[in-house]
This record gives sequence, structure tokens and C-alpha cells, in this order.
Amino acid sequence: MSVYKDQVETKLIHASSNVDIEQNTGAVNVPIYLSSTYHQASFDHFGPFDYSRSGNPTRQALEQKIAELEGGVRGLAFASGMAAISSAFMLLSAGDHVLISEDVYGGTYRFITEVLNRFKIEHTFINMTDLNEISSAIQPNTKVIYIETPSNPCLNITDIEGVVKIAKEHNCLTFLDNTFMTPLYQNPLELGVDVVLHSATKFLSGHSDIIAGLAVTQNEDLGKKLAFIQNSFGAILSAQDSYIVIQGMKTLGTRLKQSSESAQLIATYLHHHPLIEEVYYPGLSFHPGHDIHVKQSRGFGAVLSFKLPSKETAKAFVEHIRLPVFAVSLGAVESILSYPATMSHAAMPKEEREKRGISDGLLRLSVGLEHVDDLIADIEQALQAASHKVKAQSL
Repeated sequence: MSVYKDQVETKLIHASSNVDIEQNTGAVNVPIYLSSTYHQASFDHFGPFDYSRSGNPTRQALEQKIAELEGGVRGLAFASGMAAISSAFMLLSAGDHVLISEDVYGGTYRFITEVLNRFKIEHTFINMTDLNEISSAIQPNTKVIYIETPSNPCLNITDIEGVVKIAKEHNCLTFLDNTFMTPLYQNPLELGVDVVLHSATKFLSGHSDIIAGLAVTQNEDLGKKLAFIQNSFGAILSAQDSYIVIQGMKTLGTRLKQSSESAQLIATYLHHHPLIEEVYYPGLSFHPGHDIHVKQSRGFGAVLSFKLPSKETAKAFVEHIRLPVFAVSLGAVESILSYPATMSHAAMPKEEREKRGISDGLLRLSVGLEHVDDLIADIEQALQAASHKVKAQSL
């Protein structure tokens, strides 16, 4: 065991990157093993790999890397973030019940309400910021409490340790989507969470070029069960895409720090703008979950949301913004502006969105690596144009 206690930024570059050392090539990058099957030298004893759905050396390097970064014992790489989330829920059985953060990602909402219920698994959406509500909602058959913190898209904060305590008292597992924070800023397993999930499409890869998902378990038994699900369903990440995630993660420390610093400045600017009704960002001292977030995380992240007066105002803003791309997804080197009502949370009915604060005037901004002064200037001109357009329409 290593005596060195490297920081996360160092681990992002070096963790589990020496997969080819035994081959004595000296390669500084993980090889891409484009092989579906593997020759077995012995009739009686197979090697560590036999078929790439069950295991691939490049994918294994990524899985070991995310496990080390999250402080877990088993990492697993999937074809998408939703493949990782869905596979984790497949640990449940008919008759089980789950508690879900009510302001959850739209794809997770869709899976819970339209797929999981077909397997006779019950669910309850709750305000995960209220520990009393969580305690009251637990049923005798509750097996999992599912957390997103910060949540998507309103950046609500859940007290991770508080939820874990409740879960353990009732013999429940805890799953946590750590996409927004990444292992750089938040390590839920260290706070007692059982399974950490990531859409590696976002900040971990960071370049809008692949779709990928990751899961990390706190103990080996749970890891084996999830690995069985992974192999059975076959929603595995390819060797090529595993390599791309590994490469993207090497620059996460620098990318996320700069983007987070810019997000803080942009959130502050938006808070003081007269057209903006509300800004959601945990880095603002008056954000409802600010103090809890500071306790359990090391940074505020690069995603923020803000509320404009109406759909028309939001539309005008989007039509005049120049630098951020208007698209689904987040966590890339380019800033990405999205409209949750028809993008990330399109699967959620309008009345459900509105109950969660996802209004028709809400926009989500994932801040990239552009110079922050350019981004603020662009936002300012788009807000001015939106304000003028809406005023003209009202005359």
C-alpha cells in the first residue's frame, strides 16, 4: 500500500494509469484494447478477461480510477449515466419501495415513473432538504433513498450525513448522483453513502464528445451485485470511450476550478440584475443550502440556474445570447445554456415541474472555460435585448 497521500488533482492524472506497466512498454497512456474476446492459455484456468462485456482492460483502468477517486472498493463503467442509474435500481426487487429527491434529473424521473413501476417497485418523491419529511416517508419496505445534491436544475442541497443516518436506522441503502460536484469537490462514500453515480458525459470527460456513466460502491458485496447487473444487462462502456473519459479526467482539476470561479462571478452578477427574479447557486451565501454544502463539499461547482419573468423573456434571452451553446447536457469546456422545461426535464409533466420550481422562465447555465468577462458581457447584452423585446411586445 502506498504511503503517499496524494491530493485529488494528482490522483486525477495518475490514479490507475499504469495499466500497461506489466507489458514494459513505458506507455504513459492507457492502451485501448479493441478486443471482444481473449485467448485462454489453459483449458482449466482462464485469465482475468474472457469477453469484453464482462471485462476489458481499458474499461477496468477507468473503473479502478473512479473507485480510487471516490474512495470506494468497486467502480463500474456504463454506456451512459442513465445506464448506471438504471442498473443501480435493478438491485431492487418487486415489492420494494424507494424514496426519491423530488427535484431529480428528468431522465431519472422518467425511469422511476414509467419503467421501475412496471417491476412493482414503489416510489415516493420527497423534499430531500427536509430530514423530518424523509423520516416520515420511510415505509417498512423502503430499501433505497436516492439523493441528488446539488439537485438538477434548482441546485437544492441535501444533508448527506443526515440522510445516511436515517437510512442506516431503517436498514436502507443510499444512492447519490454526484455528477455536478465530481470527486474533486464531493466524496459521498466518505459520508456513508452506499453507491455513488455519475454521468461521466459531463464534467469528468468534459468535452461534449462521448456518452458515459460510472458507479462506485462502498463495499465489495454490493460491488459484486452491481457488477452482475452490469454484465447481465450489458450496458457497458466501450474501450474507446473508456480511454476518452480517462483522458478527460486528467484535466478535471483545472477545468472545474476555473469554471466554478467563473460561475460564482456570474451568479453574483445575475443576482444584482433587475430582470432576474431568482438565482440558484450554492456559492451564494444566502442560498438555502449554502451552509450544509460548505460542510460536505470542497467547491460550489460550475452549474447555476436563474429565473426570468416568463417564457417569452427566456426565449428572447436565448435568441440573443452569443457564446454559450443552447443545448442539452452540461459540464463541458464550452458554456452550455439549456431550458429545463423542454430539455433536461421534458419528461416531467408541467404541473410536476412547477411544483419543483422549474418554471417556464427558468434557464440553466453550465459555465465553461471562456473568459468570464466575455461571458458576463454576453449575458448582459442578451438580458438587455430580452428586456427591450418584451417591453416592445407589451406596448
